[in-house]
Amino acid sequence: MSAAKNETPAKFPRTKIDSLSVSRMIIGTNWFLGYSHQSVAKDRFITGLQTRKNIAEILNVFFEAGIDTILGMPTPILQQAISDAQDRTGVKGILALTPGFDPLADGEAERAFDDCVKLGADIIMPHTSVTDRLVDKLPGTIRNIEQYSKMIRERGKIPGLSTHLPESIIFTDDQDYDVATYISIYNAIGFLMPIEVEWAMHIIKRAKKPVMTIKPFGAGRITPPIGLAFVWNTIRDIDMVTVGTTTPDEARECIALSLDYLSKRLPEQEMQMTRSKKILIPKKK
Repeated sequence: MSAAKNETPAKFPRTKIDSLSVSRMIIGTNWFLGYSHQSVAKDRFITGLQTRKNIAEILNVFFEAGIDTILGMPTPILQQAISDAQDRTGVKGILALTPGFDPLADGEAERAFDDCVKLGADIIMPHTSVTDRLVDKLPGTIRNIEQYSKMIRERGKIPGLSTHLPESIIFTDDQDYDVATYISIYNAIGFLMPIEVEWAMHIIKRAKKPVMTIKPFGAGRITPPIGLAFVWNTIRDIDMVTVGTTTPDEARECIALSLDYLSKRLPEQEMQMTRSKKILIPKKK
């Protein structure tokens, strides 16, 4: 049975990126920062809702469940919320940061990586807006990625690869680049995925390094029970799922559902009710 609404769930399973232990559920930040992938109005709703206090309360739920890994680039409000949640829970957040920069501009990569170090990054993954510009399909390479990984290692951090192109994972493995983890879009309806879902599944299954999957809910187009059931049951034990939430209750729901699926249990989550659904409730139990 799923954890009750206000229960503290069991500590969440973990995996490793290089020698760094990370939670298999990763805290996404789009629904903290206003990137809805739906509409400008929805973006404004998110940014109007998410205060430092609200974000910290959501992070508290994740941290207390052993989910301590955060993906994205922290704005000042997110930095403050992370600090608040760390102080309250005693949990040190693990930051996988995705800096953007112009790969044609001298010194920009170095400055971006230095900024990540100042922000407390543990893993640095050039953003898809950088990486996917550098993918060269003809020779099957990613330009400059070895140089960027070297820069990241020199700063004492773990290099990763943020990409929306499935071939980036193939090229990285074929070329044996120094990349410890990759980001891959993965959801049941193929939202923002450039190939069939089963092909993405095939690539993730054969990746040489752990994969951080993102957008399991298709940016709100898939409900959590369905989105999480799909991803947790079709990735490997070393892989991760990134979830975006807007409230503490949403965080609790994602955690409870995930723990059920990982334990091969059918969840018994509280169902949302409307007047038309009352007929579905048995009169006798």
